[in-house]
Order: sequence, then C-alpha cells, then structure tokens
Amino acid sequence: MTIIICPGIHEADLTESFISGCWGGLTTDIFSQERENILVAPVPGVLAVSSWHILQFVRDRLHSSLESPVIFISFSAGVVGAIGAAWQWQLLGGHVKAFIAIDGWGVPLWGNFPIHRLSHDYFTHWSSSWLGSGQDNFYAEPAVDHLTIWRSPQIVQGWWVNSSQGEISPPKNRLTAAEFLHLLLKRYEQK
Repeated sequence: MTIIICPGIHEADLTESFISGCWGGLTTDIFSQERENILVAPVPGVLAVSSWHILQFVRDRLHSSLESPVIFISFSAGVVGAIGAAWQWQLLGGHVKAFIAIDGWGVPLWGNFPIHRLSHDYFTHWSSSWLGSGQDNFYAEPAVDHLTIWRSPQIVQGWWVNSSQGEISPPKNRLTAAEFLHLLLKRYEQK
C-alpha cells in the first residue's frame, strides 16, 4: 500500500513536520513499513490544486501499476487537487483504498472509495460534512489553528465521530489526530 501525501499551499517544512509527527516516533513493523511507502507530491504553490500534476506524479512513481493500492492524505488546498487525482486514478483502473482530507473546508468530497475528514475545529467539521464525508471523521477539541493540525498532528487532541462501528471501534476517550490516522491506516492495511 502506498500513501500519497498532497500538501496545501504552505512551506515544505510543514509537510516534513506532519510526516515526522505521524510516523517519527513509531517503531512497530507495520508503521515502519508505512513510512517507507510514503510519497509526497511535489506540487508547490498553486499546483497543489492541480489534479493533473498530482496524477502525473502518481503515475510516474508507481509506474502506472494500477493494481497497487493507494491512500491519499491531503491538506487544505491540496484536497482540491488530490480528490481529482484520486477520481482520475480510479478511472484509469487504479485502486484507491481511501481518501483522507485534512481541513479541506469547502471542498466537495465524493468518490467510489472510503472518505474521511479531519478538521481543526468543530465548525469546520460540521460545515464540511454537508459536502461529503465518510463514516469515520475527526475534529480537534479544543480547536487549533488551521496549520497546527498539519504541522503537529501528534499533539492535536480531539474526537473520532460518526463511526460506522466497523472493524475498529472508535476510542471512547479523546485521541490525537496522529492516533486517528494510524487507526484508519491500520484498518486499510488489514483489508
């Protein structure tokens, strides 16, 4: 399984901070293997919204191996380009295991694959759900600023909401955004 990271319009070091915050302290085999399979789409500035550029990157890196399952994790403006690339990858015959949007406020999210949203506050969670969301989502409580959920997912506390009660039950206690992501990835790793 390959994880495609699609950043927003921000400094590149924030994406490195996101990866380090999610995978930096993990030692288990499954998460070490995940880290090796992370590809960051090189889409600086407004190219973050370009599904064509993201799709070309995915095709080049995966050598058009359509059977290779991918999970898109996107942030902010990158959600726009990533959702289009996920649709196009699937139309080409590719296998999109899941799509995870972090603070993709105002971006309609529909697809023939599981979709999850992470939001930096309850208002963004609530108002974005009108534009499509999956069964399992996360919002920060207390609210944090927009960039913090990307820069430091390991310290952003919040709630798992709208659970499907599927293979992995949501924790009854609060968890971090990084923990939420790992539980989702573990679910898709097992499928």
